Amino acid sequence: INSVIYFVVIIFFTYFYTAIVFNPMDVADNLKKYGGFVPGLRPGRSTGEYIARVSSRLTLAGAVFLALIAILPNFMIAVTGISTLYFGGTALLIVVGVALDTMKQFESYLLMRHYEGFMK
Repeated sequence: INSVIYFVVIIFFTYFYTAIVFNPMDVADNLKKYGGFVPGLRPGRSTGEYIARVSSRLTLAGAVFLALIAILPNFMIAVTGISTLYFGGTALLIVVGVALDTMKQFESYLLMRHYEGFMK
């Protein structure tokens, strides 16, 4: 039951964070201001509603994925009974995120060093 509560809380806070950080009406206004549009929709309120609907669907998929990753270690411990090496789902997400960011920075550094001769 602890994992179920954890799952629900993660989904709730994902929606909460998205509601605070992302405003679809601002995105729609910026699209309208800079001449962008969504094909088949009028710029303005209808675009904002469409972006809100798409954002809600994407947030649901992301929230479920985050919640599954977070409770996966608890589930694996319950199934296998092995609890000597414990990685929490959150720690796993942080490690993978840092590794991907480090690889991206290293790749951009190598690319910059490769093209250094063209910039002079």
